[in-house]
Amino acid sequence: MFNIPAITWTLTVILLLSGSYHLLQAAKPHQLTDRVNNTLHAVMNILMAAMLWNFAPSTVLAQIAVLAGAALWFVIQAVARPEFKILCAGSQGRLKCLYHGFSMAGAAVMVTMMTSHITTGPGAGPADASARPGAHHGMSHSTPAMATATIDHLPGLATPLTIVFAAAALVFVSLLVRNRKPSTAARGTAAARHSPRKQHGLEAVGAAAMALMFATMA
Repeated sequence: MFNIPAITWTLTVILLLSGSYHLLQAAKPHQLTDRVNNTLHAVMNILMAAMLWNFAPSTVLAQIAVLAGAALWFVIQAVARPEFKILCAGSQGRLKCLYHGFSMAGAAVMVTMMTSHITTGPGAGPADASARPGAHHGMSHSTPAMATATIDHLPGLATPLTIVFAAAALVFVSLLVRNRKPSTAARGTAAARHSPRKQHGLEAVGAAAMALMFATMA
């Protein structure tokens, strides 16, 4: 994706570390919902890291299906009735689930956009179609044309998604700074504040990575 190896490697390390953190959280004896959510976050980070290096291009449809399903799962949690306390509870929890659903959907769009860059790259085009004289005339013009017309609309989403995720990164950074208190509190209180700060830092880094990756596609 990037022409500068240092940026590609930096993003890869960040995504893999974030995915490893979520895998460790998923292995802890939390509620089943928390384990599923952390597993989905780990999968998303791993898929995004693989996307940077164009790994497993033959599994693109499966990747999109998994990310789209994860987005739907987080949206379901966000709009679930209050009686289901194992799902997102409270306004903050619902907003967090909505954002996570949006992030999963954004990752699915990113995979689709990467696929469009690959299939419309220098190796694909009219020469590829002319190399198969036995292909049906109708399919060679209608089906690829329809697919290309659909995919060509996706790059227009790159700029607004870059802005949204950049804004999200700034919001999480502001929350991280706001929750930073002097170390005069009791040990128990400090421990209680450590987890939200870690989550805000993780979310800020993830949103910044998403914004940077979408910016390269704008």
